Amino acid sequence: MNINQIKEKLKKDERNKSYSKRGIDPIFQINKDSKILIIGQAPGKKVEETGILFNDKSGERLVDWLGIDIDRLHGPEFSIIPMDFYYPGKGKSGDKAPRRFIAKEYHPYLLENLKNIELTILIGAYSQKFYLKDNFKKNLTETVKSFEDYLPKYFPLVHPSPLNNRWMAKNPFFEKEVLTALRNLVGEIL
Repeated sequence: MNINQIKEKLKKDERNKSYSKRGIDPIFQINKDSKILIIGQAPGKKVEETGILFNDKSGERLVDWLGIDIDRLHGPEFSIIPMDFYYPGKGKSGDKAPRRFIAKEYHPYLLENLKNIELTILIGAYSQKFYLKDNFKKNLTETVKSFEDYLPKYFPLVHPSPLNNRWMAKNPFFEKEVLTALRNLVGEIL
């Protein structure tokens, strides 16, 4: 199934009816020749409004972590597939969780279009639990700390949201070890 067919299928899916009625398209970035795939959480409100993934403070931090600029993130070397292609709305402590059926039913269609991926970066616990399955450690911190266990296929990361500043302060290994390894790996691939 090609990208346009996948988008049409998503728009016609009854579970996405409220978005389609409001003229909101599914948000993902697929470049057939990309070498790096980023699987994130779900688009936030600002991303929903612009249709551009990581078009926010999280994106600014992410490109710094990757050692690239925002144009390169949205260029042909990267594909970005969120765990949900629509903004799920506000919850009690941040945005609601991505709807599980999106990753389960629609990710395989998108992945079929990506034949050159050398590294998949899993951002946040939702993508890590889904893709790492039983290899997800007892929590996100332990999973990210054990990033080498998942190489060369996967690289788990905490979400680059400013809401995670406290987590980063409590976990100095992240900046010293994880981000250094990530930048080096991304540099080698690109």
